[in-house]
Amino acid sequence: MNNSIAVQLYTLHAECEKDFYGTLERVAGLGFNGVELAGYWGKEAEDLKATLDRLGLKAVSSHVPLERMEENLEAELEYLKAINCNNIVCPYLVEDRRGDYSQLAKSLNEIGKRSQQEGISLSYHNHDFELEKGDSVSHLEQLFADTNSEYVKAELDVYWLTLAGEDPLEWMEKYTGRMPLIHLKDMTTDSDRTFAELGTGGVDIEGVLKKSKETQIQWYVVEQDKCNRSPFESIEISINYLKTTLSKIG
Repeated sequence: MNNSIAVQLYTLHAECEKDFYGTLERVAGLGFNGVELAGYWGKEAEDLKATLDRLGLKAVSSHVPLERMEENLEAELEYLKAINCNNIVCPYLVEDRRGDYSQLAKSLNEIGKRSQQEGISLSYHNHDFELEKGDSVSHLEQLFADTNSEYVKAELDVYWLTLAGEDPLEWMEKYTGRMPLIHLKDMTTDSDRTFAELGTGGVDIEGVLKKSKETQIQWYVVEQDKCNRSPFESIEISINYLKTTLSKIG
C-alpha cells in the first residue's frame, strides 16, 4: 500500500486560523503522514519544523500565490528549505493573469529553474478554467507544452478535470513522470456537482489510484474545498476510503 497520504490544509483553514498546531495534531492522529501547506499562520520556520517532526508529519508541499513567488521567491525558498519541504505549488491563477498564458509560462520557467537550484520542485495546480480551449488545445496543455518539464511539474486536480468534462486518467497518462503530487477530491452526483468526501461521489477515484502506480506520483493529497460536515469528519472519511481502497488494489 502506498502510505504517502497528505491533506491540503486549505480544507482546514478555519481550524488552522483558530489553532494551527492543534489542527496539525488532529491531522496526524487521523493517520495522515503529510501536509500540504496553504499559509504558515505566522509561525517561524524552525518552530513549525519542530512541530511537524514531533507529530511525524512531512511538509510535502506549499501552495504559494504566484505573486508572492514572483516578488519574493528567495524568502519563500528559504522558508521551505528550513522546514524540509521540497515542493512549491502555484495554487491559483487570478483572473487578470488568465489572458496571457505564454507570459505565465515564462514566469513559471524562471521560478521553477531557480527553485530547482535549491532542491525544490515547482508544480502548477489546475482548476477548470485552464481547461478552456485556446487556439486548438486547452490553456493547461499549452502551458505544460510551453514550460520545461524539468522546471514545471503538474499537480493535477481530479475534481476540476472531471468538472471540465475531462478524463483524469488520460491526463495522468499524458503527464506521467511529471506529477510528484496529485489532488484527490470527489464530486457529488447531484446537479450541484460540488465537493464530496472520497468514495462518496462520481469521480473515478479508484481508477486514479490504480493508474497512479505507473505514473510516478509520490504523494496523494486529499483536499475538499468546502465540507457539509466538520472538515475533520470529511478528511477522516476520505483517508479511511483511501487506506481501504489502496489495500484492496495492492
